[in-house]
Amino acid sequence: MKERIYVCHTYYHVYVACLKEFFLPKDKQGQASLVLSTMSNDFGNLKERAQKSGIFEEVFMFEEKSEEFFPKLQKYHTDRGNIVVNMLARIKYTKMLGRLQEPYVPVDFKEYRDIYVFCDSDPIGYYLSYKKIYYHAVEDGLNCIETYDTARYDNRGHFALKAWMAAHNLIFIQNGYAKYCLDMEINDKSIIPYPIDKHIEQSREELTEHLTEDDKNVLIHLFIENMDELQRSLDMGAEDKILVLSEPLCDLETRKRIFTDIIEEYGKSDGKSAQVLIKPHPRDLLDYRRIFPQHVVLYGMFPMEIMNFIPGLRFKRVISVFTVTNSIRFAEEIVFLGEDFMDKYEEPALHRQNEQI
Repeated sequence: MKERIYVCHTYYHVYVACLKEFFLPKDKQGQASLVLSTMSNDFGNLKERAQKSGIFEEVFMFEEKSEEFFPKLQKYHTDRGNIVVNMLARIKYTKMLGRLQEPYVPVDFKEYRDIYVFCDSDPIGYYLSYKKIYYHAVEDGLNCIETYDTARYDNRGHFALKAWMAAHNLIFIQNGYAKYCLDMEINDKSIIPYPIDKHIEQSREELTEHLTEDDKNVLIHLFIENMDELQRSLDMGAEDKILVLSEPLCDLETRKRIFTDIIEEYGKSDGKSAQVLIKPHPRDLLDYRRIFPQHVVLYGMFPMEIMNFIPGLRFKRVISVFTVTNSIRFAEEIVFLGEDFMDKYEEPALHRQNEQI
């Protein structure tokens, strides 16, 4: 039987999978498989770089299909005005979504001792539950449940009943509520508004502190395809550098206004102009180079945590809207804008999810 496999949907997921591998004893490293889901992210040629890195024994691409790919599933979302009838429809939906994924799954998960799934709310969670395969869930983003508990938000109304049904594999609920989810690994249990017994804590800071300089160098070359180009971008311009972390917020026009306002408000240092650099989120489709030609737009297809490992890199200020900045070590000042800021740009209910649970 094979040892471990990680199912990743984002660059950040792959980064955490790498941290977990480096945290193991040396004789246990290099024995894991990596699965890259193409459902919501373009990984480019990361597969080839991951295979060469030595961190993983095998790397697979997974053409995971969203529910929209299967028109026959849409009828199960109709609200029939009756909790019993709705739950019967959901039972059928749960099994069908899992079954429909089967032709696209690239590996036999039953061959692995430990399966780690980032964002098991995606169809892979339904598939593993349909096949009755036990797995470990891992938080989608750093401390993401603190402000957006997707399991409880997605299942508002009769939650106790739905959680019981998920525990008996009648329906599926992510983040530790599913019968075949063994546990849910999170960074910090103390900040979770609705903790459950399946939550287990593994500090990302502890994983990062364990890295050697060689490990960091491997990570840099795994995630950054052209380090020379990135270094030239970072070396340009003024001594004071300000980094803006983009995010796939709202529609594109509103997003353009958001980041225009952010740069206007925070793009100066001590009242003087500074060099502004923008790191696009890997899933952000806004054309920052066209909209902000006066600023430096970095290559964005890597997790921003990798910048901690670039020698000598230092920013005067880093600005984020929702990206959790706890792991940033390359800035003198961090500005986290959060929900109050976003209230000015969209209906608060769209981003204040935990307040609606």
